[in-house]
Amino acid sequence: MNLFFKALGDPTRRSILEMLKKGDLTAGEIADAFNISKPSISHHLDILKQAGLVSAIKEGQFIHYSLSTTEIDEIIQWLYKFANHTNPK
Repeated sequence: MNLFFKALGDPTRRSILEMLKKGDLTAGEIADAFNISKPSISHHLDILKQAGLVSAIKEGQFIHYSLSTTEIDEIIQWLYKFANHTNPK
């Protein structure tokens, strides 16, 4: 869960997730949308993968990234328990 929140704490990683919400992209396509180095994008993608927010499939020389919602669904369910909590007096 810590990796999840660390991943979401960075605006570049949140932007990458927004991009992947629209569909799968290669690492190069993602990198082209930012004015930072490709190694930096790779680092961000690695953190997103470790957090379970994206998945990657290598096809030839390209790596295709897609949004993975399993971890997001689990966090939402966990947070929902707190939203429905009533404080006994």
